[in-house]
Amino acid sequence: MRETTELTEQFGVHLIVDAYGADPARLGDRNGLLRLLAELPGTLGMHIISPPVVVEVGEMNRKDPGGFSGFVLIAESHISFHTFPRRRFLTLDLYTCQSNLDAEGLVTTIKSFFQFESVDLQLVPRGLRYPAVNLV
Repeated sequence: MRETTELTEQFGVHLIVDAYGADPARLGDRNGLLRLLAELPGTLGMHIISPPVVVEVGEMNRKDPGGFSGFVLIAESHISFHTFPRRRFLTLDLYTCQSNLDAEGLVTTIKSFFQFESVDLQLVPRGLRYPAVNLV
């Protein structure tokens, strides 16, 4: 690895959400999930660059009894989720170049939609040595 003396900064964060005890009807509501992906970036001050996509996925294996997978591309990176209505479980990832993400606000927003009982959060800093200036 090349040693660098250039100024660096943190690129962004990756918020990982695992929600338990969610409302199965909400987890299985394709139109509601599409609406959530269409509205969520704006509430976070982010910008959609590709229309949201939500796809129903059938049962795959013992751990995956089926549900919906969704994705929206944003200028700041992406938001994705996988729902498991029969397990009342949701995974959601938000990766952004914004280093000051309001994780609590996001959780409040998605909790009001999915009505989950508990949540595990991981906030992972990304690009810790991102160059602060163009290198070429």
